[in-house]
Amino acid sequence: MKAVVAAIEYHFPERCLTNEHLVAEFPEWSLEKIEEKTGIAGRWIAADDQCSSDLGVAAAQKLFDSGVCSPADIDYILFCTQSPDHFLPTTACVMQERLGIPTSAGALDFNLGCSGYVYGLGLAKALVETDQATNVLFVTGETYSKFIHPKDKSVRTLFGDAGAATLVRGVATYDEFIGPFVYGTDGCGAKNLIVPAGGMRQRVAPAGDEATLDSDGNLRSEGNLYMNGPEIFGFTLRVVPKVVLELLARTGKSLNDIDLFVFHQANQYMLEHLRKKLKIPAERFFVGMCHCGNTVSCTIPIALRQAAEEGRLQPGHHVMLVGFGVGYSWGATLIRWA
Repeated sequence: MKAVVAAIEYHFPERCLTNEHLVAEFPEWSLEKIEEKTGIAGRWIAADDQCSSDLGVAAAQKLFDSGVCSPADIDYILFCTQSPDHFLPTTACVMQERLGIPTSAGALDFNLGCSGYVYGLGLAKALVETDQATNVLFVTGETYSKFIHPKDKSVRTLFGDAGAATLVRGVATYDEFIGPFVYGTDGCGAKNLIVPAGGMRQRVAPAGDEATLDSDGNLRSEGNLYMNGPEIFGFTLRVVPKVVLELLARTGKSLNDIDLFVFHQANQYMLEHLRKKLKIPAERFFVGMCHCGNTVSCTIPIALRQAAEEGRLQPGHHVMLVGFGVGYSWGATLIRWA
C-alpha cells in the first residue's frame, strides 16, 4: 500500500477583514502599501465563539459531502493546530465525535504552524504504509486572529483563519505518490514568532497582561502574537533555498522536473524573493493568498486546491511542497497529484 493525497477541502469563517477595514483603523497606511507588502486584499476572521475545530470540522464535512469517502471509512484523524480548543482534551478526539467517525479510529493533535502540513503528510504516509491506517483524515485548523492584538498592524495585516481537510488514502501500487521528505528545526528562532504567555511556562494572571506600545507603534501584551519580521525573513531566505536543493538531490530531479511549486503562503513579498533566488519560472510557482491571507498550517492545502481549480495542477503532476516558519521549523516533500 502507498499513501496518496486523494482529496482536499477547505473552509473560511464568514467575516472578512479587508484592506479597506484596516486603512480605516490605521489611516497612516494605504491600500497600496498593504497590498504591496503582503499581497493580501482580505483575510477571514473567526467569530468570538468559533474555534479551530469548528473550521476543521466544516472542511471535513465538505470532504464527506463530496462523496470521496464517508466518516465510516476514516480510521485515523490527525489534527494540526497551534490554537486548540483546549489544552486538554485533545481536539482531534472532540472532532471524532462531532464528525461521527468510528470509535475504532485513532486521533491525535500535533502542534506545528507553517511547516505543519508537510509534517502531517509525513505522519499520514507513515500510518498508511506501515498498515496502521487505510484512510487518514488530516485536518489543519488555525485561529491566529485570537492571538493578535487589534492594534498590532504588524501581524494583523498578514494572518487569517481557516480549516482544511485532506484525505490521505492507501492504494495498492508500487508507485510513490508522497515523499521523500526533508525536515529541519532550529529552536534558537523560537523567540521570533511567539505568544509568550498562556502556557505553563508563563501563565497570564487574570488581572494582569497589560498591553504595551513597541517602537513601531504596535500595541500587544504577553498573551498576544509577536513576530520579528526581519528575523523571520532572514531565516527564510537562508533556509528555504537549501531545503529545495536538498530535496531535489534526494529525488534525483532538477527544477525543470517539477510541474508546480507550492510554498507556505507567508506573504507575497517573501515568496517573490524566494522564487527569484531559486530561479523558478512564475508559471510554475503558485501564489494564492490574496483573498485569505496567511492561514499558517492551512496555506499549502488551500493553495493546492486552488491550483487544481484553476487548472494549474493536473493528475500526474509532480508538486514540491515547502513549509517554513514558527519554531523555527521547516519541511519539504514531493507529491504526485492523483
